[in-house]
Amino acid sequence: MIPQQQLYSFDLVCAQQLDKQDPLADFRNRFHLPVQSSGEPYLYFTGNSLGCQPKGTAEAIKVELEDWKRLGVEGHLHARNPWMPYHERLTDSLSKIVGANPGEVVAMGALTANLHFLLVSFYQPKGRRMKILMEDDAFPSDSYALNSQVAFHGYTPEEAIIRLKPRSGEYYLRTEDILEVIEQEGDQVATLLMGGVNYFTGQAFEMGKITEAAHKQGITVGFDLAHAVGNFPLKLHGWGVDFAAWCSYKYLNAGPGAVAGVFVHERHAHNPDLPRFAGWWGHDKERRFLMEPDFVPVPGAEGWQLSNAPVLSMAALRASLDLFDEAGMQRLRAKSELLTGYLAYLIDQIPGISYITPKDPVQRGCQLSLVLDQGGKEVFDQLEAKGVICDWREPNVIRAAPVPLYNSFEEVYHFGRLLREILNG
Repeated sequence: MIPQQQLYSFDLVCAQQLDKQDPLADFRNRFHLPVQSSGEPYLYFTGNSLGCQPKGTAEAIKVELEDWKRLGVEGHLHARNPWMPYHERLTDSLSKIVGANPGEVVAMGALTANLHFLLVSFYQPKGRRMKILMEDDAFPSDSYALNSQVAFHGYTPEEAIIRLKPRSGEYYLRTEDILEVIEQEGDQVATLLMGGVNYFTGQAFEMGKITEAAHKQGITVGFDLAHAVGNFPLKLHGWGVDFAAWCSYKYLNAGPGAVAGVFVHERHAHNPDLPRFAGWWGHDKERRFLMEPDFVPVPGAEGWQLSNAPVLSMAALRASLDLFDEAGMQRLRAKSELLTGYLAYLIDQIPGISYITPKDPVQRGCQLSLVLDQGGKEVFDQLEAKGVICDWREPNVIRAAPVPLYNSFEEVYHFGRLLREILNG
């Protein structure tokens, strides 16, 4: 195999040639890409915050709106895509994306709410084993959720949460350091909850190794996959992860605030005695309309549902999942490694800028987190003025995520060109 850096050069011809060789290039034409007032498309590198809209989304939602208009409540059973089991239309696709058996996943709720519902089941502090292990610079919502969870059980964050920190002078966590903390602190830890990808650095954690080490210490393992799902192939079942949750508005392109999803490993998902907060939609489907007072959970991850399906949001997700089914996560990952590799190559050629995301492709997805020697926010503002949509994170990081479904090598080249021009003054 030719090393990636030998495929690249800092010129437009190289980028255009890479696009010509890209077997997934046509997927770009199946998205609405944000457009400037001039009519020119933005260079859009924030799919890690909000994915672009698939062109099939409007029609997918329109079908459900028409059936609602035509059928009213009868749409639950007689819509073209009956609403009562609508969430089941998403299961197979989601299971392939996260590496699970179909019964282990369900589209439901919103990310942080789902994390709370899952922690009811999977954070069960008892005696000495009462701590939660997390990365120090997790997305703030995870910190808020975990702080409130330990407080609910009568602990303070200071006594009940272990926060994994990088070595002095480093930005991201070394896997060996995570494993060392797990071994040292394991008999005190009830639950490990980390991001699959850290939102700030773009580091993709070695989830299989972390899960194996934690299970040896008797620790329950969960992941927030907000920045991992749809980013690279996952193997939640094979890794033995106990639970996970994700949103679908980033790499899954389901729209702002779209329905989220959860994974519960089958060894737990079929345990009706596991503690949980219950709701009507998680009740035994065969008996749901008997309106009984006692809860009997649906076997599998569906037993964690509370409320009936938000069909319009799920229709948008279905439109995007159709594209994932067609492209396949392995092919998307292959392109992503080349596309992000090209961005990394360009950054390495520009004095005054570097990235804090791991250089090893195994430990990153689409995102590179860029840092400048000086004037980071000013450079970000100039990029924005020149038609680039990326992302600023205090105190000094520009996040850029070339997404393989709709970003091109030529776009990555122009991004690098603009950075070089700005920094050269």
